[in-house]
Amino acid sequence: MAELKLPGAGRFVLREPEPLPVGARPAAARTVFAAAHVVADPLGDNTPGAPAAVDWPATLAFRHHLWELGLGVADSMDTAQRGMGLDWAATQELIARSGAEAKAVGGRLACGAGTDQLPSPSASLAEITAAYEEQLEVVEAAGAQPILMASRALAATAHGPDDYLRVYGRLLEQSARPVVLHWLGDMFDPALAGYWGSADLDQATATVLELIGGHAERIDGIKVSLLDADREIALRRALPESVRLYTGDDFNYPELIRGDELGHSHALLGVFDPIAATAAAALQALDAGDLDRYDALFAPTLPLARHLFAAPTYHYKTGIVFLAWLGGHQDHFTMVNAAQANRSVPHLVELFKLADAAGVLPDPDLAAHRMRAFLSVAGVAG
Repeated sequence: MAELKLPGAGRFVLREPEPLPVGARPAAARTVFAAAHVVADPLGDNTPGAPAAVDWPATLAFRHHLWELGLGVADSMDTAQRGMGLDWAATQELIARSGAEAKAVGGRLACGAGTDQLPSPSASLAEITAAYEEQLEVVEAAGAQPILMASRALAATAHGPDDYLRVYGRLLEQSARPVVLHWLGDMFDPALAGYWGSADLDQATATVLELIGGHAERIDGIKVSLLDADREIALRRALPESVRLYTGDDFNYPELIRGDELGHSHALLGVFDPIAATAAAALQALDAGDLDRYDALFAPTLPLARHLFAAPTYHYKTGIVFLAWLGGHQDHFTMVNAAQANRSVPHLVELFKLADAAGVLPDPDLAAHRMRAFLSVAGVAG
């Protein structure tokens, strides 16, 4: 029995997690990607502003963990600290390495193409388009499906919806395979406020639908991360039949993936990084038509997800890596850009408790040992 003392909680006994499948086939009823984090090299510099130093064996091993569970991998996304420490040089290497690993095992891989190699958000539309094109070429060369990430530079430069339609239209015309669009709300990145040319979400939605309607054959789907289930469902129902809605709603994913009589969302989620085994089991239950088990598996993960993505939401990556360390997927709690400092000790203590309640800590003894070490370094007796 694993136990320790937690600040504010006293003696805390960890539960024994339910055994879950070690390996699984990809879900049949839904297309699902887990947005994967990167593992920093603990002996690298990795101070804010320094080039990212990545532990490549551990980073790639985690991707294999996701593929073995039957999940697709969404790589080089915001979960991997794009725009928050993972520079373009490291991103290129990550895309190439992940592409080679995916090809070797037949794993599904999609990678983000953006504009973060630009020296500043002050760029012309031509420069933004060229930056996207450069990254799109890298993703396609790796054999991965492109995800056209939301661009801070485009948000800063565009004068209205027509600029978005012009840039995205050019990119879609030249993409070698159907892409995933990416709508990330400003709670995930404040620099993306007013994306698609308007702060009015109804007007932004109209622009998105105009873009998709004009290029549906070149679009696999759109990932939506607005943390607004009703708005996502309305958009999902308005999409052409051939275009998927990939939920990025880490607050409401069980109901959105489950769907209703008029349809369902697929998934591209950061929360599937720490709850991968549970998500894989829930999706197997959904394939089997066992909705009670689906609901029972996902229900305890929701409090964990909502705490993990609590405001300021863009610091959720710190909790992702903390859980990967507690879960034995890496040997340290160090992040590129020193982002391990971006959540407080009380926040991470609560995250630990919620992860235990959700049953996503596969080795309670290891998790308790590492939590004691973390508390000790933080100056708290554990």
